[in-house]
Amino acid sequence: MDKIYFTITGTNHRYGQEFFESGMSVDLEKEPDNEYDKEAIKVILGGLGQVGYVANSPYTVCGDSYSAGRLYDKIGDTAKGTVLYVLPQGVLCYVAEGLLEG
Repeated sequence: MDKIYFTITGTNHRYGQEFFESGMSVDLEKEPDNEYDKEAIKVILGGLGQVGYVANSPYTVCGDSYSAGRLYDKIGDTAKGTVLYVLPQGVLCYVAEGLLEG
């Protein structure tokens, strides 16, 4: 299966993105009770907690990476991601574990 890419956004509301590095592992957790987005997927980094969300807007998704809406039904309640690039417009990652079969 090809890698599935996603963008972390909203980091400016948390800790920024300066500390992200290529190869870093992040945890993804669905947030179905989010009052603004029923397909929200929060991004968690060990030691810090929530650092952002999987982008879910055409304005925040980098390139051909998946939006949270496209990714939501492809992962379980949680998944793991790996950081590829830190870009000015977001942090580009891929899903490392937690994809559903099919």
